[in-house]
Amino acid sequence: MQTQAGKTLHPLLWVAGVVFILFCGAGVAAMMGWIGSGKAEPSPITQLDKQPRAAAERPHVAKVAVAAICHECGVVQSVNEVDTKGSGSGAGAVGGAVVGGVLGHQVGSGDDRKIGAVVGAVAGGLLGNEIEKEVRTTKSFDITVRFDDGSSRVLNEANATSWRVGDKVKVVNGVLHANS
Repeated sequence: MQTQAGKTLHPLLWVAGVVFILFCGAGVAAMMGWIGSGKAEPSPITQLDKQPRAAAERPHVAKVAVAAICHECGVVQSVNEVDTKGSGSGAGAVGGAVVGGVLGHQVGSGDDRKIGAVVGAVAGGLLGNEIEKEVRTTKSFDITVRFDDGSSRVLNEANATSWRVGDKVKVVNGVLHANS
């Protein structure tokens, strides 16, 4: 009876195996929500359309005293929660590489174990790094304010906000205050 101790697998089989492992890892990451869904969301309106009328189109109006516009006053247009993905320190990659290397070493025998350990370590390192980034994700809030002069601005707050759409606000030094 012949054994296959000296015979190695074709390189295309190794490439196919590595690609299969990476696609499986990406599929698991997508199902767990660790990577984006690929669905684009519309960005909030940042500037209102300000196209001046031609001089001939402007109606003639009598001059009336108008109160000064408060350039810091406005209305909250939207409040959006924003997830900011954390950065990896390397601990997740190292831990993932160790676990992946140990699991990959369980595959095959002889040189196959060494290759399995290397492939497992690489895949585990990549996955461990992504898991660490997901764990370190922080939440903040983007608040879009439309000012009385027609312009808009997005302010970011790190903590949960009590501002709601339609609230009258005043921005002082980049900080929102109630404007009754």
